[in-house]
Amino acid sequence: MGIRYKLAVGLDKGHKVDRLEGGRKQRPTRRKGAATKHAKFVRDLVREIAGFSPYEKRCQELLKIQKDKRALKFCKKRLGTHIRGKKKREEMQVLLQKIRKAQQAREHQQHQQQQQQK
Repeated sequence: MGIRYKLAVGLDKGHKVDRLEGGRKQRPTRRKGAATKHAKFVRDLVREIAGFSPYEKRCQELLKIQKDKRALKFCKKRLGTHIRGKKKREEMQVLLQKIRKAQQAREHQQHQQQQQQK
């Protein structure tokens, strides 16, 4: 290959700079929407105190009787968009699973206590 000249055209054109070792800093807008520990704590506290709204209760009832598609349509109608509806349905499904798991653990614990008393 021939001699390299500093030309204003071609593959190597432009002002030469060194790459940063750590890369670019992350802009604050990139983490927008990510819940902080405090925000998550507050939301959980509010959920514990206030409970579920009527439409969330109805969505849970639909999910209990295996009507996933109907629950999605219902959430979508109440929340306005398909993505918000899917997110809410998923949230309700996770909550129902947690409730079932806690109930099974409670029953298992009661069963063990009854066996110890005998």
